[in-house]
Amino acid sequence: MKRRIIASPGAWLVWGVVAFFFVNLAGVILSVLVSSFGRQWFDSWLPQSFTTDWYGQAWREFGLFDVLTVTLEVSLLVVAISVLVGLPASYVLARRAFPGRRLLYLLFLLPILMPPITYGIPLATVLYKYGFAGHLSGVVLANLVPSIPFVILTMTPFIEQVDPAIERAARMCGARTRQVFTRILAPLLVPGILAASILVLVRTVGMFELTFLTAGPDSQTLVVALYYTMSAAGIRAQQSVDAMAVIYTSMMLVLLVIALRFVNPTQLVARVKDDTD
Repeated sequence: MKRRIIASPGAWLVWGVVAFFFVNLAGVILSVLVSSFGRQWFDSWLPQSFTTDWYGQAWREFGLFDVLTVTLEVSLLVVAISVLVGLPASYVLARRAFPGRRLLYLLFLLPILMPPITYGIPLATVLYKYGFAGHLSGVVLANLVPSIPFVILTMTPFIEQVDPAIERAARMCGARTRQVFTRILAPLLVPGILAASILVLVRTVGMFELTFLTAGPDSQTLVVALYYTMSAAGIRAQQSVDAMAVIYTSMMLVLLVIALRFVNPTQLVARVKDDTD
């Protein structure tokens, strides 16, 4: 006997809201994508003709090669420094019991939970005071504030999943702390390091507030350059701006697909063990 499943009015409302959101999102993205290829688009469903010249114009006019180079430099530096600093810190949180560990864990959560603009303005003031802001170093330092805690919160559950007995066995065989860390833990933590690196890369490329507050003329990432392109004075072809937006969106989509390919969300649930060991 077949059983009929009848959805409640509340479920239909939720699905309707979700469908409305995605339809509008797809419409906005498609309109920008079509505009970036269109020659003229007035009072019609589609442009009169299509071309790729706007991408070449955007590449030359906005100096996208230099912008993409800066974006890559900032992202890779932030990823490298965040992993080098966050990995030992996450190991201490996962393996050591000390007073105030939960409070320290909460402090690491604050830069991630708080809107970046709330601490970005005083942070930028300090960086300008000491001459870091306006340069590549200032952008990197500003992005490290949320990135290092993010690595710590991501890597802590990965380290907790490694049996401490493996480390004890290595020490009993004469391995030193550095050897245990480099030869035993590091190979086991490669998936976690890769996941943290990709997620930090995505966050850094998409981070607008901190980069906008600390970037100079020669240290703008793609998202900041896109904002300046849209808001700066002067007459610019809308199609070239849309082409630049398509390039940024495509980059973010590629990074998100890579992140979802290598990151298992169930492994990102950080937990701090009770101090009853």
